[in-house]
Amino acid sequence: MSQNEALIAELKYEAINTRKMIEKVPEGKFDWKPHEKSMTIGRLASHIAEIPVWVNRTLDAGEFDFATIPVVRNTYENRAALIKVFEERQTVAIAALQNASDEVLNAKYTVKRDGHLMFELPRKVMLRNMVFAHIVHHRGQLSVYLRLLDVPVPGMYGPSADER
Repeated sequence: MSQNEALIAELKYEAINTRKMIEKVPEGKFDWKPHEKSMTIGRLASHIAEIPVWVNRTLDAGEFDFATIPVVRNTYENRAALIKVFEERQTVAIAALQNASDEVLNAKYTVKRDGHLMFELPRKVMLRNMVFAHIVHHRGQLSVYLRLLDVPVPGMYGPSADER
């Protein structure tokens, strides 16, 4: 199996769990947050839905500088919009990965802030850490938000306490 095929398989597998979480975000609660320093549940779910765009950013360029390329922080208004954005980003990410050779995936990717190096990683490592693990991290946060709102939490890698 080529590197891109393995990454596609993992992205598709995790997308099933991510979609289950996004589908649980309660309508009418998009402004709720558990703490004043926390994101709202709508912003958190929107961030999760958009993270697959980083597959394309990673594969299409050799670097990203937060100072020169603005990061737009959208908050979608309802579950349908969240799911639509997630599915669109996922589809485009998979298409980009299908065309990624091992040479491209092994090439370095640099992340900067105002010209200062934050880190440099092979693209395949960037994808696993800043896309795949990033989604899982925020999905975990979303599960806590759901629990605090008494929304049944779906299982990710087996049944949750709500599914037993």
